[in-house]
Amino acid sequence: MEDLSPSDLKSILHSKRANIYYLQYCRVLVNGGRVEYVTDEARRALYWNIPIANTTTLLLGTGTSITQAAMRELAKAGVLVGFCGGGGTPLFSANEVDVEIAWLSPQSEYRPTEYLQQWVKFWFDDALRLEAAKMMQQARLDFIEKHWFSNRHLKENGFIIEPNQLKPLLDDSRSAIDTRPDTMSLLTEEARLTKLLYKIAANVLEYGDFTRAKRGSGVDPANRFLDHGNYLAYGMGATATWVIGLPHGLAVLHGKTRRGGLVFDVADLVKDALVLPQAFISAARGDEDQVFRQSCIDNLTRAEALDYMIKTVQDVAAHLGGNK
Repeated sequence: MEDLSPSDLKSILHSKRANIYYLQYCRVLVNGGRVEYVTDEARRALYWNIPIANTTTLLLGTGTSITQAAMRELAKAGVLVGFCGGGGTPLFSANEVDVEIAWLSPQSEYRPTEYLQQWVKFWFDDALRLEAAKMMQQARLDFIEKHWFSNRHLKENGFIIEPNQLKPLLDDSRSAIDTRPDTMSLLTEEARLTKLLYKIAANVLEYGDFTRAKRGSGVDPANRFLDHGNYLAYGMGATATWVIGLPHGLAVLHGKTRRGGLVFDVADLVKDALVLPQAFISAARGDEDQVFRQSCIDNLTRAEALDYMIKTVQDVAAHLGGNK
């Protein structure tokens, strides 16, 4: 019989699930495809299964640790995970499941509310939400123009773009964004420009023919690095929205019903400007994954990408939802 993953199991409504676990002085890990916790007794390691499909909450108390693999499987099964003190209180941080990513967001009663209040003022208005999406897309183009022309690190690695290669494309996209009537056409314009950016990057670095293929993109390193780097940007997007107190579900472009949509909206501000060129640079020179990851992190840090994300979202909130 083949091993089952959490995604293969039948979903049980959280209101019908039977288990809540509090664990202490143990390790939570994946063993043989199952999420288990391990205790050490009398020089023996004892393994105990956690039935994640029938579990609502896992509280990790004193002396516990958990692996990345276990967090991934718990997130797939929709299990809320929280780190806490002895006896289950206080709750230090808890896990919010979002698509394929487990955001471990610190929990606090004192999260900022100013920008959330401004955001929800306009968010329920379709026209204003579309305007917010357009503002963020224009900010994305500004960041691309800034870094593709003047980023010293990219230039030192052979990513040298002539103005006549890029500027007409950005100008056309700016005009197109202003005239798009809905989010679907705006997403189409975003994808159109990104496809052209792939072509420019591949040509400049003499990478050869390139076709974007997400998730399981085989041996092509550029595709693998794009996936890898984009997830770094998603992490920064989640951080930016948490910092200013916005729930990930209040998206303006990637769908009102997509729980993590705002994370993708915010990550788009920097992905094409910084992750895309580094993916092709690293692929062309044969970097290992770890080298690419560090280069990408360095790029994001040097460019102050997180600050740009935060400021852009704050500006959108203040412009559309502030007191006028």
